Amino acid sequence: MNPRRKSRLSIVLFVLLGVSVATTLVLYALGQNIDLFYTPSEVVYGKNNDQTTKPEVGQRIRVGGMVVAGTVQRDAKSLKVKFDLNDIGPSISVEYEGILPDLFREGQGIVAQGVLKEPTLLAASEVLAKHDENYVPPELGEQMKKVHQPMGVSDLSGESERDRQEKDMQNQTKEGNQ
Repeated sequence: MNPRRKSRLSIVLFVLLGVSVATTLVLYALGQNIDLFYTPSEVVYGKNNDQTTKPEVGQRIRVGGMVVAGTVQRDAKSLKVKFDLNDIGPSISVEYEGILPDLFREGQGIVAQGVLKEPTLLAASEVLAKHDENYVPPELGEQMKKVHQPMGVSDLSGESERDRQEKDMQNQTKEGNQ
């Protein structure tokens, strides 16, 4: 091989090596900054009930659902707030320190972004709320339809597991008092 071809070949190899290193670095950086969207049911059971797709503790995620009535706990000395979030399945707890949106309230559809501290505890860095009580985040609405309609649930405004448990407990105490 003549020297001219060797120099061209080495230039092409260096360019290919540089492009592959740059691509690897870009993909690594993007992977670190991706916030995957989950519903509370998907956080507990995994996407499509697959345990291998559950988010890991320490992972940055976004969770969308409804604030469970009666679970908002505010710290009187700071801006810390803790509340439960659910769709139709199980609930997860969300801790947030900061000023909540004006439209935040119990029963409201929200999206919380943060780091998963425990399997069902999210340390939120941002909480987003929308305009009315009938609002369901688009991703959550799609996920709820996809997950719950095959299970025979046609009315997605039904009661949660926690609501059923509370009603059962109230019924048991009423029966016990009679």
